[in-house]
Amino acid sequence: VQLVESGGGLVQPGGSLRLSCAASGFNFDRYVMSWYRQAPGKERELVASILSFVGSPIYADSVKGRFTISRDNPKNTVDLQMNSLKPEDTAVYYCAARPPGLSTVRYWGQGTQVTVSS
Repeated sequence: VQLVESGGGLVQPGGSLRLSCAASGFNFDRYVMSWYRQAPGKERELVASILSFVGSPIYADSVKGRFTISRDNPKNTVDLQMNSLKPEDTAVYYCAARPPGLSTVRYWGQGTQVTVSS
């Protein structure tokens, strides 16, 4: 099983980044896919989640209206489009896969650093 994130980097406040996660080794289209983030000295927090075929994505209040999560089941990818970035969005961002009906993440990516700074 692999979850490989890409697209992180340094961006100025107000800028945009698009993170991508490539999944392999499990039945991707059956899993709930999420993005989490962890800032220095803080706990890991859920940023956004997306079901496979039904329902609307969910977002943390802090990113609503700025971030958009999407998935491409045939390509086994899940993306996070981040707009209007703020310094407080600085964190390591992790891709995560959770079986439907369960509350625990089963698979984690290695993380990608996002730094928002002028």
